[in-house]
Amino acid sequence: MADLEEIYQHFQNKLSSLQCMLDLSAADLPQQKIKKLGQEVLGLGRMLEEFEKCVDQQKEQLLQLKELEKLFQNYLESVQHMKDNFPAHIPKRKSPVKDNKPADNQPAWAEKTKKINRNFVKEVDYITTQEYESIPHYMKGRVSYEQLNAVVEGINTAVAAKYKILCQPLKALNNHSRKLQQRFKDQETKDTRGQFFVVEEDMHEFTQMKVDKRFQGILNMLRQCQRLREVRGGGLVRYMLM
Repeated sequence: MADLEEIYQHFQNKLSSLQCMLDLSAADLPQQKIKKLGQEVLGLGRMLEEFEKCVDQQKEQLLQLKELEKLFQNYLESVQHMKDNFPAHIPKRKSPVKDNKPADNQPAWAEKTKKINRNFVKEVDYITTQEYESIPHYMKGRVSYEQLNAVVEGINTAVAAKYKILCQPLKALNNHSRKLQQRFKDQETKDTRGQFFVVEEDMHEFTQMKVDKRFQGILNMLRQCQRLREVRGGGLVRYMLM
């Protein structure tokens, strides 16, 4: 389709021709010329009607585009709102964990190693904003939502590193890892059988986190949110994943 400049020029040429014919109308024009003048006028009329239809169609499309623009703007605002309020940590869907207890004559660590190979290493679910708000203020203190979940991430790092070593065959480990593996086995009790847990030494070993009074306060919050529970024995505090 010709662009507007070409259409404009076409109409200008037609109008110039008609004007010229009208200027000569004072003279005695032949019948053939008068007939041609009428045909030109009718042709311009039909062309104007076609253009009016096109304009109406364009107006309808413009209205539809404005509706689409409004809808798109609403979607854009919704996406921007979600982007601005996207949580740093999204809770994972909990997978069912089979409660398979080992035989009495089987070492607890062997059952755990078997479980790790067969399934997965359990993780602490991140704390949601709703759970964070539900923690009593005296317990929460100045610990922020991000700081609380940073400890969750640190615990998961320690758990993953610990049980990776536990499920390795002895000959695949270096001297340091062998000592760690033996320590992990020695820390097992009948209460930790088939469960995942860490102790303060694991946090020192596998993370850069400071295990201080503030850290202990965060552990209390995680117990409040039913992420951990304590199992004590032999002078050791084990933080069991729930």
